[in-house]
Amino acid sequence: MMNFTRAIETAFRKYLPSPFTIAILLTLLTILLAWGFTGNDSEGNHLVAILGYWESGIWNTGLIVFAYQMMLILVLGHVLVLSKPMESLILVLTRLAKGPASAALLVALPTMLVTFFNWGLGLIFGAILARKVGEYAQERQIPINYPLVGAAGYTGLLVWHGGISGSAPIKAAEAGHIKDLMEGIAPAHLLPLIPESIATSLTVFSPWNLVIYLVIVLLICMLVYGLGRVARPTKTSLNPYRSREEKDHKPQGAERLDRSRILATGVGLLMLLAFGLQYSPMLRRLNITPDMLNFFMLGLALILHGSFKRFQLAVEEAIGDTAGILIQFPLYFGIMGVMADSGMISGISDFFVSIANVTTLPIFAFFSAGLVNIFVPSGGGQWAVQGPMIVESALQLGVPLPKAIMALAYGDQLTNMLQPFWALPLLGITKLKAKEILPYTLLFMLVGAVVFITGLLIS
Repeated sequence: MMNFTRAIETAFRKYLPSPFTIAILLTLLTILLAWGFTGNDSEGNHLVAILGYWESGIWNTGLIVFAYQMMLILVLGHVLVLSKPMESLILVLTRLAKGPASAALLVALPTMLVTFFNWGLGLIFGAILARKVGEYAQERQIPINYPLVGAAGYTGLLVWHGGISGSAPIKAAEAGHIKDLMEGIAPAHLLPLIPESIATSLTVFSPWNLVIYLVIVLLICMLVYGLGRVARPTKTSLNPYRSREEKDHKPQGAERLDRSRILATGVGLLMLLAFGLQYSPMLRRLNITPDMLNFFMLGLALILHGSFKRFQLAVEEAIGDTAGILIQFPLYFGIMGVMADSGMISGISDFFVSIANVTTLPIFAFFSAGLVNIFVPSGGGQWAVQGPMIVESALQLGVPLPKAIMALAYGDQLTNMLQPFWALPLLGITKLKAKEILPYTLLFMLVGAVVFITGLLIS
């Protein structure tokens, strides 16, 4: 097993460049394929037309808004973890670790529960919780397998896309998003079949998705507990982990406003009041959109941090996480622009339709999404690139769109256990190496694959 995971880590390091470089290479490949295999429907040079599709895709206004929404989901989730109440919760959980098995379980279970609410929150929460459990075990001389504990802190990325902050389901719940995404792509006879939106009550909160999520949580918890009982303890040498802290000095003048608990809490409560008034009808229908989620988290973050100053410090610490989204998403949008306007998406959809049926299309979507995630390690970017193909194929075959969307989501989140991109924050916080957690995350991936495939076949 160790030789296998070492080979995987070596392959990623040797043959896969950075995600930004991959996005550039995918862009060039898409342009070449569109130039070589699609017809020229416009007057003039075909390559010039394709470059025009690329440029217009990069600056697609609706997708740029989507990128900003995803950045806020990640930043605000991280900001929430850095608040004092969340720090206190982590410390309480840490003290419950009495042995190697309970230590792994106490990291995996809360991480998966928190990630269902927000993937950015779950990613950093799991990392800090794993680090604090490692420090606590080191201090109390509790024998644990620290790489297993670190891997347990990454389990949230196995379930995130089926949760409330999942890029595909919450964007599909936004009024007009799917129609805008399919504009100029879907043939005329399919346009009447495209819904205005697909409520999260049909995707994230559907009974079958909740059952799949609960089964995953149960099986992963049983697995990490069992591994904790048999895995060999490891030695650690960890210094206390601390996030950026506010300098302790008496505020002067207008600085008092920055540090006022009353003002920050008041504004936060006002935002939550506005949230309740504005979104209560949608909440009653269990329909969550990115704007709803971000508005709620912003108000909650102000309340939990207790001052604008502490909130701003947390934002400064969290903002680095968004670098990949900021610079890579426009490249993914450009790829989608080329594929959509050149007719590539319709051609690929026709291929899927020719080899699949109502039963097998979700399975094809699941496996293809898992493969694409290795090269496009972002659920939001993947939805922009692959979503139109899945939607058009589903419409042609009569596959329910909620099921097709969740099949893409499941495939995307599954190979997070193989693709180390989103593990980088966790590895930085825990001071572990990818090769140390891979043996365990690959086991999590196998369990997830069985559950997701079974769920798609019987739902």
